[in-house]
Amino acid sequence: MTSPAPAISDLSYEQARDELIRVVNDLEQGSSTLEQSLALWERGEALARRCEEWLIGAKARLDAARIAATAPTTEDAAPTR
Repeated sequence: MTSPAPAISDLSYEQARDELIRVVNDLEQGSSTLEQSLALWERGEALARRCEEWLIGAKARLDAARIAATAPTTEDAAPTR
């Protein structure tokens, strides 16, 4: 008996991406029943959303880092005497 699939919300980006690749490969094989194919498709959709969440979060972090790197410091903003 196989262990239950981990909760998608607990997966790292790499885990979700790798599982999504396996799901796509399984679907492309075409050897599953209709019910199995539907379950695979639904899990694949959820995995794709999880990957997108990770990528959006990573982009937000990069954007914040870029803004912080280009923002003037308080010393730069202080008037000179």
